[in-house]
Amino acid sequence: MTQKVIFFDIDGTLLSTGGAGQKAIEMALMAEFQIEFPFEGVLTAGRTDRGIADEVLERYQHQNSQENRDRFRLAYLDRLPTTLADAPGKLLPRVAELVHELAQHDHITLSVLTGNYEAAAWIKLRHYQLEQYFTFGGFGDDEADRDEVARLALRAARHALNHPIDGAHTMVIGDTPADIRCARAIGAKAVAVATGTYDVIQLQPHSPDHLFENFSETDDVVKRILELL
Repeated sequence: MTQKVIFFDIDGTLLSTGGAGQKAIEMALMAEFQIEFPFEGVLTAGRTDRGIADEVLERYQHQNSQENRDRFRLAYLDRLPTTLADAPGKLLPRVAELVHELAQHDHITLSVLTGNYEAAAWIKLRHYQLEQYFTFGGFGDDEADRDEVARLALRAARHALNHPIDGAHTMVIGDTPADIRCARAIGAKAVAVATGTYDVIQLQPHSPDHLFENFSETDDVVKRILELL
């Protein structure tokens, strides 16, 4: 049977950090750049950490250099475990059951496709005890464009599996229009779930291949995912 890869988004799809990520960003910006960054009115859903760093540094007239981006990234990563421990975060409905069930299929490999820095992604997955289901992915360390992250994820899959995986044999599951668009960028199936900041009505116009309100009906979700793949 042809090997298939399912790329999961993290925030809003697998879990909610309860604001831990934003809190860690705020603390990092204050510590390193004395910036009090208001998140009100700032779109973060579906964006990459690199893109957010670019916007903040430029908005507050700091040089958008590799050195400053590294300062921000390291300060953020240093604070993230503490903010995760202190925040009222949670796995989203039936996520643990869903990834466990999908992982039982030998022809399916689970991966991540996220705007998070790679280290931040693994910190979050470890915190919520999902790390064991995922081995590689595409991350937002160096790319502001989510479509480029999807291309990185596809290349990572080919390298990790030592197999010429085609985009048509992959699926992206996420909670934002950006997840749907980046799936199209690599020729993947796009599955949307309305557990993040976008509801079903907002996601429908972006024409995902399937749209779930949530993953509560796990058996049906697995069935439909397998049918699409």
